[in-house]
Amino acid sequence: MRLLVTGAAGKVGRVFIPAFLADSRFADWDVVALCHNRVVEPADRLTIVRGSLSDEAVVAEAMAGVTHVLHLAAVKESPELVFDVALKGLFLLLEEFRRSLDARQFILLSGDCVVGHVFHAYDEPITEASARKAYPGCYALTKVLEETMLEQYGIQYGVSWSTLRAPWIMEKDDFRFALDLGDAQFGGPPWAEIVDEISLRHYRNGRHVPVLRDARGNFLKRNFVHVDDLVAAILATVGNPRAHGQLFNIAMDQPVDYGAVGEMLRASNDLEPIEIDTPFHSNWLDNSKARMVLGWAPEVGLEQLVDRAWRYEREENDPRVVWYPG
Repeated sequence: MRLLVTGAAGKVGRVFIPAFLADSRFADWDVVALCHNRVVEPADRLTIVRGSLSDEAVVAEAMAGVTHVLHLAAVKESPELVFDVALKGLFLLLEEFRRSLDARQFILLSGDCVVGHVFHAYDEPITEASARKAYPGCYALTKVLEETMLEQYGIQYGVSWSTLRAPWIMEKDDFRFALDLGDAQFGGPPWAEIVDEISLRHYRNGRHVPVLRDARGNFLKRNFVHVDDLVAAILATVGNPRAHGQLFNIAMDQPVDYGAVGEMLRASNDLEPIEIDTPFHSNWLDNSKARMVLGWAPEVGLEQLVDRAWRYEREENDPRVVWYPG
């Protein structure tokens, strides 16, 4: 068997490939890593192909002899890249895949942006049957179109597909710096957009942790998943006949409660929670289908997520940077 991984040098790919190569279930598989701006570390049973997903010749080279595809590559809010990379790239991959006599399974990593995560309100858990409702921006739109395109290739050409839908993917100290009130903040929301300048200056001068409230005034509940748990879910999907033609939510068992985070950090790190009102909505991404069908379960809960993030110390050669495309 031969697995192609796109976006191989990104956050998920860098963790997935070593885990896959070390897994005894895949001892006789080879891996092709399609890389663009960055390159993965060389390894046995690993072939590296460099180039853009929008280049038909590059895609054809990467797809040679491939039986399974794990499509991780993505672009964020980059309108100039959306159609060439996110959509043309997937189209080229699927065209090669559907014509191949070797093709077995095409796996797409999608996100909860497809259902609007904190931008849209839900009165019940978000399941795989919930309607797609992207939030504003080209990234969420591309994920809606990618999921739809893959499903249609299953209908039109009988392509065997699996889609994993993940929320914000955490690793290392990401969560700690997502709550940082200074310039080192990683991710969003940018505090200057929801906190007035005077208050923000005051908060930055003390030992505080932001505790977000949702549009109803309750503590915000937002979905996350640790990269290790996401990789475990992907490993449970590759080559699994029960995953064919299926969409799975891959998330922590419960969304992160910002009120609970504030109390944890008050007790463990002597940080004072500060409540910040937001227009966001609390939601719950239901992972029960993945637990039942894939036999997968997340290991990183809220306490572990907080503990890992505050204990982690980065080396100088380990910057907190996300580049798109990867």
